This record gives sequence, structure tokens and C-alpha cells, in this order.
Amino acid sequence: MKFVHVFGPQAVGKMTVGQELAKITDLKLFHNHMTIDLVNHFFDYSTKEGKRLVKLFRQEIFEEVSKSDLYGMIFTYVWMFDMKSDWDYVERLSQLFESRGGAVYYVELEADLEERLERNKTPNRLEHKPKKRDLEWSENDLKRTMEKHRLNSLEGEIKFPNYIKINNTNLSAEQVATIIKEKFDL
Repeated sequence: MKFVHVFGPQAVGKMTVGQELAKITDLKLFHNHMTIDLVNHFFDYSTKEGKRLVKLFRQEIFEEVSKSDLYGMIFTYVWMFDMKSDWDYVERLSQLFESRGGAVYYVELEADLEERLERNKTPNRLEHKPKKRDLEWSENDLKRTMEKHRLNSLEGEIKFPNYIKINNTNLSAEQVATIIKEKFDL
């Protein structure tokens, strides 16, 4: 079992890179909005009910996948490096897969703000993430989150052995997926 954890700020390209990586490997993509948008039909993700349900659905999926005979999974996530709870979550998730013999790979994406603001409006993003279709809200949320939290790691901060940081400002999702596939022999 291979667990590829792709993280970075909003609109950096996590889902799109995950889609491309899934095309060239046997990995299944589980992008973070799959649960957020499901729950959002009932409770906004900002509510305690919304957060609880998203966490519950994700955990159940991770449990079943980690026990399965699937080749592996790609999961996308906005990791807030200034929040201990996010560090703890990443650690628990990694331990789940590793405790069942899985290998965990960490892929951090970063891109310039101007590029992320453009990507925030792409048809692929809007098709797969209904909540982002309110572009004014989505752009403001992107900027507010960036101002409030640190969304990329500092040099040397991540110590995991299977880790790569890619600035994909000027790279296509296909190029990034190829880099990841080759780096980790997926």
C-alpha cells in the first residue's frame, strides 16, 4: 500500500496534480473536497457538525483503504504548519498506513500567489469543487487563510524520508505528476 500525501495552500494544484498522478499510476485519488462537498449539502465545513462529519468520513475511508489490497491512494490536504493539530493529524494519518505495512510519501506543492489566484478560477477546479464557484468568496478565503496561517514548510522543517517539495508555479500538472512518479518509483 502506498499513501501519497499531497499538501500545500489552496489553489496550488493539489487535486489537478493528483488527477494526473492517478492517470499514470494505479493510485486512487481522494482529494479533500470530496468529503467537504458531500457534507456541505447538510452542514457548512466551518461548523462543528461539518468538521466532525468530514473527519468521520475521511477516517473511515482511510481505515478501509489502509486494510485493502489497493495499490495505493493520493490524498490532498491544506496543512497549516503553524497549527500543532495539523502536525498531529498528519502524523496519525501516516501512522495508520505505516502500521499496516504501507509506505507514505509526502509531496509539498508551492506556487506564487498570482498563479494560485489564476488557478482558483480554472474550469477543472470549479467543476470538482462546487464551493469554490463563488469566486469572490473563494479568492477572499484563499487570501485570508494565507494571512492567518503558514501554508508551506520552512527549509528543513519536514524530516520525513520520503518527501519532496516542488515549486509548480511554472510547471504543468502532468510535469509535476511525472516528477512525483519518478522520485518515488510509483
